Amino acid sequence: MKILTFLFSLAIIFSSVACTSGAPLMSSSKNTDEVTGETKAIPPSFAQFSDIPIPEQAVMDLKRTLVFGGQNSWSGRIVFTAPYSQGGLFDFYMAEMPKFGWQEITVVRSQMSVMTFKHANRVATIQLDGDTSGTEVAFTVSPAGTKTFSR
Repeated sequence: MKILTFLFSLAIIFSSVACTSGAPLMSSSKNTDEVTGETKAIPPSFAQFSDIPIPEQAVMDLKRTLVFGGQNSWSGRIVFTAPYSQGGLFDFYMAEMPKFGWQEITVVRSQMSVMTFKHANRVATIQLDGDTSGTEVAFTVSPAGTKTFSR
């Protein structure tokens, strides 16, 4: 009987986790939720990135993040994890990047998806690497067409 109770408890836990990972993704970079109209606080670690969409519940990896500049002219790499499937985040970025003025350049959807967008004189590359606990997002933004070395 104890084993049956234990297995039933595990089934409830797994089903609640599965429901949570399917929750709709909302961008935390916007102050107003488009569905409910509620004003939402931007997480402090992402507040300076108002020109890109950041999913709710994202947690920045400060050891792997390096950013120069500020506001809408920053360059660098932001690494974070989010408790959503890779497919869900892929769809999120395909829908949200154009809302922030970014135009799709190229997209590869695979085990590790890579997306590239352009906005004015900047290029953004998004790498999505998912597993059962969520997805790691590596978001790199740099100036477009700028040579990094000369001969």
